[in-house]
Amino acid sequence: MIGAITAGIFSTAVVVPATPTAVDYVVVAGGGGGGPWGPGGGGGAGGFRTATSFAISGSFTVTIGAGGASNTSGNNSVLSSITSTAGGKGAGTTGNDAATGGSGGGGAGEGGSATGAAGTAGQGSNGGNGRTSSGSRAGGGGGGASTAGVSPSSANGGNGGDGTASSYSGASVNYAGGGGGASQAGAGGTSSFGGGTGAVGAGGTAGAGSVNTGAGGGGGGTAGGAGGSGIVIIRYADTFANLTTIGGGLTYTLTTTGGYKIYNFTAGTGTVTV
Repeated sequence: MIGAITAGIFSTAVVVPATPTAVDYVVVAGGGGGGPWGPGGGGGAGGFRTATSFAISGSFTVTIGAGGASNTSGNNSVLSSITSTAGGKGAGTTGNDAATGGSGGGGAGEGGSATGAAGTAGQGSNGGNGRTSSGSRAGGGGGGASTAGVSPSSANGGNGGDGTASSYSGASVNYAGGGGGASQAGAGGTSSFGGGTGAVGAGGTAGAGSVNTGAGGGGGGTAGGAGGSGIVIIRYADTFANLTTIGGGLTYTLTTTGGYKIYNFTAGTGTVTV
């Protein structure tokens, strides 16, 4: 007699990844626009803030600061309780305008007593001074995240201050460089970290700061260059779940590389839920 065979019932537990409780971040504000009217100053860089193991829970706000137009400061960027301050605008000629402080201070326009604006400690640096000497008029560079804008020592516009590099996006990217100052007759100031190049002469063209770097715009010309928009980046170990919801007002990409899930928020504002 063949005994009865009872089929066993097997079950496999489904493991749901836990949500992250902390992230590494980069928060960069929008850069300031360069100052117009010939030898204008470069725009200051947007504030650069970064840290590891920043605690998150529930819902929080993400805002990407836009860059400033000519002669206009940028806009703040926000991640939860972290705010990066907008870059200050560059100055036009001394008799018409003044540089504005921000995360990176705007560069001054031409004028022997023209002084660049102060930057915000921990986020950016001061703008460079302007210069007039025997007709050699030139604007100062905007302050960057790491160094101050350069004051011209000749007819050339001052270079923008250096920014800071980060690899949190998945590749090394330069952020928050100051814009270059303009020159009446020499060369426009430059930037190694995405800031716009300064114009030459009243009819010259100033360069814009690079998008999503928070770089300042170049000074001078009929209109100073626009500042670059900011960015918010968060990353955490790829063993955790994706963010639950991301507000429709935000533009972003999600990549998984190097053991991390990386969210690059590049425009807009909205609420994010873990």
